[in-house]
Amino acid sequence: MAAGLLIRSPLPVVLFCVLAAAVAAAAAAAPNVTSDEEYWAARAEAARASNLAAYVSDPVAAMNRFNAETLRATTRRSLGRYQGPCMATNPIDRCWRCRADWAADRRRLARCARGFGHRTAGGAGGKIYVVTDASDDEMVIPRKGTLRYGAIQDRPLWIVFSRDMVVRLRQELIVNHNKTIDGRGAQVHIVGAQITLQSVRHVIIHSVHIHHSAPHSGGMIRDSKRHYGLRTRSDGDGISILSSSNVWIDHVSMYRCSDGLIDVVNGSTAITISNSHFTKHDHVLLFGASNDNPQDAAMQVTVAFNHFGKGLVQRMPRCRYGFFHVVNNDYTHWQMYAIGGNKNPTIISQGNRFIAPDDPNAKEVTKREYTPYGEYKEWVWKSQGDVMMNGAFFNESGGQNERMYDQLDFIPAKHGSYVGQLTRFAGALNCRFGEPC
Repeated sequence: MAAGLLIRSPLPVVLFCVLAAAVAAAAAAAPNVTSDEEYWAARAEAARASNLAAYVSDPVAAMNRFNAETLRATTRRSLGRYQGPCMATNPIDRCWRCRADWAADRRRLARCARGFGHRTAGGAGGKIYVVTDASDDEMVIPRKGTLRYGAIQDRPLWIVFSRDMVVRLRQELIVNHNKTIDGRGAQVHIVGAQITLQSVRHVIIHSVHIHHSAPHSGGMIRDSKRHYGLRTRSDGDGISILSSSNVWIDHVSMYRCSDGLIDVVNGSTAITISNSHFTKHDHVLLFGASNDNPQDAAMQVTVAFNHFGKGLVQRMPRCRYGFFHVVNNDYTHWQMYAIGGNKNPTIISQGNRFIAPDDPNAKEVTKREYTPYGEYKEWVWKSQGDVMMNGAFFNESGGQNERMYDQLDFIPAKHGSYVGQLTRFAGALNCRFGEPC
């Protein structure tokens, strides 16, 4: 495309009005509320304030900062031939991975987030909590030493694992504010039910395997030290993020969940999904669950340095409303399409590698869901520095709702030809104590 990039103007005042109207309409539509519904409604209301505070009025500035840091961290020398024992090929990994003392300073990781989720602190302000018990037998009074016990605490915690383990969740795991789930130093698999981040802030999920999540009927489940209540059915997502902000998902390996691998919905924002490996799944990433939820206009998500691998079908991601920076990812497989959406999301694709399937009907990277050309022609969907292989093509759009950024305003991403190196270590890591990771 031309050197200038067209981006929709940020409209924070309009956004606040839209969100306020959405909140009022939702309140008017729910006169019969149970005590548990009242509790979660109050949590959601408090979360909206945090989400709006995390929203940035100029997302292009955030993109520029991300791209500039990537370019600085990926000189020709740093992307040379891999020789070990450690090679960090992107700015997130360069922040921590090649330090032999990473285990002595685990919380350093919280300073390494980039993109829209760059302020995510996780449990950096708290103590280390060690998971020693892989069981998940009690939903209301979790046993100390289990993952569930650590996740529901009201204080910040940095959660680590004493050994390799498979945590088989019996019901959804509801994670409280200011938590880091850090699998480094062990091979940790979380299976059986979804991880839910609902109306929380500052959560990091790092270096774990998440797969075979199944739907569950719900029941009495604790979400904090002070509250438990009746939960309805969970869908079996890998990670479900609702009404939350400042979330960073990094170096996870995900596959074969019952619904989506990662869902980001209900006005969640300030989120980065990075360095992860996704395989063997249909609906991969869903950003915005409903056409009737305009609060998702506040959604801002960075998807960077991920490998979308074998056995994937669609939604990498599928977007509604918000602003999405999809940068330096490796798309080696899809069956239907890679990036899609509706309800006028802004999608900026930069420096990705798209390898289309052999199916002649699936060469297009993009898909506008249930939307005629007359409507989507004004949506801002842009491709810059992407590499298209095996006939792949990106259907760009954008018109009167844009403003021009010239070369002086806009910093390009690392070109897609470098993606194989940038994503080389995507997925959960095999970190050993006393050695670079």
